[in-house]
Amino acid sequence: MKAMILAAGLGTRLLPLTADKPKALIEVNGKTLLEICINNLISFGFNQIIVNVHHHAQQVIDFLRNSNFNAQIDISDETERLLDTGGALVHARKFLDQGDPFLVHNVDIISNIDLYYLFQYHLNSMALASLALSKREASRVFLFDEQMALSGWRNMITGKVIITNPSKVLTAFAFSGIHVISPEIFNYLPSKGEFSIVDAYLKISKEFLIQGVDLSRFDVIDVGNPDSLQIASRFVPK
Repeated sequence: MKAMILAAGLGTRLLPLTADKPKALIEVNGKTLLEICINNLISFGFNQIIVNVHHHAQQVIDFLRNSNFNAQIDISDETERLLDTGGALVHARKFLDQGDPFLVHNVDIISNIDLYYLFQYHLNSMALASLALSKREASRVFLFDEQMALSGWRNMITGKVIITNPSKVLTAFAFSGIHVISPEIFNYLPSKGEFSIVDAYLKISKEFLIQGVDLSRFDVIDVGNPDSLQIASRFVPK
């Protein structure tokens, strides 16, 4: 099975820790976020892993070269330009567009989600993408109808709402930063450039199924600031 780790971000919320190193190499209990993510993917059977790089890219490349992970690992180089979450997928298309669905995982997410379950759930559906969700507080949320089809988005701070499929009942869920995608989605994404996968999902959901999977029973930690690193340390073995 194939997975991509989104690890190219600037990590501005983790400053000053990310001033001289990439977010992917920030440590929790002596293990880098990238190492934690890769080992978790491998434990669920993912043996082909793509990692995108930009901020302090060479540090990530050197780390991977000097590590001995039991998986094939390829680099998607965004050194020249950071492409955001959607552009990153298109830039790595040569690794991903090979017939089978693939999982995408933000490097700064630590969770105990059953990734194999999520992957199989997607395989048994007609969705172009399956998003791991939870009922937790978040500044931005996706909105889903009663069949868990993506139908909108809301910014909880500004109140901005985007509705793509009007429904009598819309339920808000926080996105975990973990999703499974069928390669057919590349037919509906911009062919190049910087763009958010969130914006793309909302646009695509007007015509095709982007489904949510409620995984609230699992723990999800967004390691986006120094305080969350302390919380994450309770979930990562020393």
